[in-house]
Order: sequence, then C-alpha cells, then structure tokens
Amino acid sequence: MRWTLKPTPDASIVNALAERLNVDAIIATLLVQRGIETFDQAKKFFRPSLDDLHDPFLMKDMDRAVDRIESAIRNEENILVYGDYDVDGTTSVALMSSYLSTLTPQVATYIPDRYQEGYGVSYQGIDYAHDNDISLIIALDCGIKAIEKVAYAKEKGIDFVICDHHRPGEQIPDAIAVLDPKRSDCEYPYKELCGCGVGFKLIQGLASRYDQTIEDLLPYLDLVATAIGADIVPITGENRALAHFGLKVINAHPRTGFKAMLSKANKTTLTITDLVFLVAPRINAAGRMKHGLHAVNLLTETDLQTALQFASEIELYNSDRKEADKKITEEALQQIKDNQEEERYTTVVYQENWHKGVIGIVASRLTETYYRPTLVFTKSGDKLAASARSVRGYDVYEALNACTDYIEQFGGHKYAAGLTLLEENYEAFKKKFESVVASTIDKKLLTPEITVDMPIELTQITPKFYRILKQFAPFGPGNMTPVFMTEGVKDTGYGKCVGADDKHLKCAVQKNKIAVGAIGFGLGAKQNLITGNNSFKAAYSIDENEWNGQVSLQLKLKDIN
Repeated sequence: MRWTLKPTPDASIVNALAERLNVDAIIATLLVQRGIETFDQAKKFFRPSLDDLHDPFLMKDMDRAVDRIESAIRNEENILVYGDYDVDGTTSVALMSSYLSTLTPQVATYIPDRYQEGYGVSYQGIDYAHDNDISLIIALDCGIKAIEKVAYAKEKGIDFVICDHHRPGEQIPDAIAVLDPKRSDCEYPYKELCGCGVGFKLIQGLASRYDQTIEDLLPYLDLVATAIGADIVPITGENRALAHFGLKVINAHPRTGFKAMLSKANKTTLTITDLVFLVAPRINAAGRMKHGLHAVNLLTETDLQTALQFASEIELYNSDRKEADKKITEEALQQIKDNQEEERYTTVVYQENWHKGVIGIVASRLTETYYRPTLVFTKSGDKLAASARSVRGYDVYEALNACTDYIEQFGGHKYAAGLTLLEENYEAFKKKFESVVASTIDKKLLTPEITVDMPIELTQITPKFYRILKQFAPFGPGNMTPVFMTEGVKDTGYGKCVGADDKHLKCAVQKNKIAVGAIGFGLGAKQNLITGNNSFKAAYSIDENEWNGQVSLQLKLKDIN
C-alpha cells in the first residue's frame, strides 16, 4: 500500500473556520479538505435541507418530459416504466411506477432479462409495449445510447422519455425528452445524480403540476438513498441531501419491502454502508440469478406477509449468487496464475460458462487482488460479454473507448463498465486493451493507495471528537470516512491474529500512556510488525466497538508500517 497524505490546507482559512464553528483545528481541517470553507457551507454540510435541492426544471428537457407524461395521464394512455436490472435500475422502476400509480392506474413495469435481452433498452421490451397498446415508455438508468431502439419505437407509435446518468455518445436519441445531467447541453447545476436520482427529479417536476410539495415525495427517498449507495456516486451536494433524508425514511418509516428484507438483520439504525453491503446485494441478486422484476415486486409490495415471502426468495438468490461468485473467483484466480508469463498492466479472463450475473463482482474481487484494470468475460448468446472494473484514478471507460474497433457495444462509468464483442475479436481486443492501458496509466496507480487526511495523536481521540466526526456521514465518494495516521505507536502486548486462517489483526495501540483498541481486517500477516515492543505507524479510521453492552472507541486499521 502507498500512503498519500492530503495537502495541509491554508492555516488562516482553517483557523477562521474553527473559530466561527467553535470546533478544533482537526475538524476544521477535515472540512476545508472537503471544500467547506465558510459557516454557510458548513451549515449545509452538517444540516442538509430539502431546500438545497435544485429546481428540476433546470434540467434540459424536463418541461417536455413532464408535459408528455401529464398528457398521457390525462388521455388515459398506457405507460411502461422500463429500467435496468441492477440496484439503480430496479429502485428507479419501483420509484417511478409507485409514484405514477398514485396518478393513473395504467402503469406497467418492465425489466429486461439479463440473459435474453442484455443491458438497456431492448427490441423485445419495445415489442412488449406495442403488443400491450402502450404509447409511452419511461426509461430509467438506461437509454442514453439507444438511438436505433428509440427510432424503432417511434415507427411503432411509441414515445420515449429517457432518464439516464451515463455518459452520452456522439448522438442523443430522438426521444420526446432526454433527461441526463451529463449531456453537454444540460446546464443542471449538479452532474453526479444516479439513475434513480434523475427519476426522482422527474417525479419532483411532475409533483409541481399536481400541487404536491417535496414533503409529499419524502417516502420515495429511501429508494434514492439505496441507489446512491449502490451506484457509488459522489455523496456531495444534492446527493448528500437525498441520501441524508433517504436514510431518515429507512430508519423511521421503512417501506414494507425493506422491513421484510431486513427482518433477520440485527440492525437498529442503518447507515449508507449497510445499504451498500446488506440491502444492495439482495436487490441485485434478483437480477443476477433470476429476474430483476422480483426486486421491483419486493420494493413496491405493501402487504408484509407477501413481502416476507418475496424477501425469502431473494435471500435464496443471494445465497446462490455468493456460491457462484466464490467458485468463479477461484477459477479466475487460477487462470491468472496459469498464464502469468509476463508483467501485464491489465487483468483479462474468459470462460464461456461463467455465470453472467456475477462477472461484475468477480471483476471487483480480481481488481482487489491484482490491482489492475480488469475485465471478466463470459459467453452470452453468440457474443462475449464482459464486466470492467478499474483502479482508483484510472478511467476504464476512456480506455474502452480507445478499443471500439473490436467492441460491438459498451457503456458505463469511469470505474465500472460493460461491453460485448464477437468471439473472433477477443484476442485482438485483449491485446489492444493492454496496450492502451500500458501507454496511458500512471504506473503508481497500480499500487493500492490509502489517502490519509491528516496525522493526529491518540490523545486527540475523544468521545466529543467522535460525536462530531459521526456528523460527517453519510460517507462515500467525495466525502470518504476520515483516515488518520499516528506514528510511534506500540502494541500493549496482547496483539493477536483472529478469524479464519488468522486473517485479521486484533490489538490495542498505545502512545504517551494512552491506549486504544484496534482491529485490522486482512492485516493478520503483519502481526510480526507489532511484536517485541516494536514501534510502528498506523493508518486508521475511528469506529465504535460494542462488547457485552459496553461501547468504546476503536481504531479500524487500514494499514501499519
């Protein structure tokens, strides 16, 4: 691991902010590092408000989208709410369909089959709409590149409203409205919404026509918060307010589907991390192992007994997903070992019978192991499909863009993307991808990085300090959990390896007669660094540990040296 210390901000700005907020310099430094330099900015950060949400009509085409949906409701047209099969897509469909159902009974939902139809808008979905006399499709978390599909729908007399957040291609589809803050001609002030966030802006726009306020839309924010966490979008600006209030809804008045899903989880208060690790994998498992509509059904169900039944089915899909993920990861790691003939800048693996639903997770695991831009391929119909994952600081979407000669279709983000290609182009593509990454990546990005906010002493870790730190949540990209560093610490003498295969390190670190308990997940192999009264430096976040009803502060070790 390479440790990178964030630059120390201007002392005069830090001191002025510390004085204005009546906090210590550490807290003020953390705020300035996050771009918060004034009292008003700090107030917005610590006390998010629904007033901070932007006017939805600042988004390009919003007026056209709202007009078309209003007209469909007025004329009793059939509307199809269409979304992708991942968390962002299924929460978007649940959000839009449940809101529209309060205005019209003529709403149907559609999630493409991951295996039969693949990602995004499909011809099959449009044919389904045509066969069912549907004249308007609202596509969520997909559609920005569906040029031919939208044209095909138009020929069949079906209009499209697209809500997407992926990067557009050269051309925008010829839809009634294309809502995407990443459009170059869209002046919407916040560019980092997830697909469900764009969907929420649309219902906000619609609500204004029906004399509803933002308070009327609060119950939908649990879905938006879940999508924000799962889609790894920055938790800054508008996303921070949406996530903050969404978590409040989940913790105070969870929808029936959430209650059912979490009925066996021993959690009283959910954080954004719980949404990412407890809720999102279960929602995703439906689309990975069976069909995304199972997730939509659970998220929109209002009867608890039915929801509990849906949730237990999804629990089974999640167990199957875990098994497939473990098996394929082992096979992929073996394949890499067998082919390690030269130093490579990328990891690309393929086996035709790998489960398409879990190759994204496997790509993430391989990236954690080898820390290279990674592609995991499997056979999908007559083509090969892959999930791409990247290392921090490297844009895999741009790398794929440089390989389009060999790609049939691709889309995604800086750190995660998907693509399809013909089998005969696999070797040529693999070679091209390696050469593009080798020539464009900064070599230091191939070593995992820990970004340390600042060095502190153990004496500065107090309950009051931690209480203020907790108010920095919800954490995520753009506002990561603060990481501190302390040099010259020693183990109190009771440090030991714990867990299966002694994988983790449990100890208490001390300096200047202050000792604090610590846990280092995955750091078991570094136990020798803390034995024999050795002094070492630790990078860590601060956490609470509950044991036998006692709550104490502990260090969550990221690395020791």
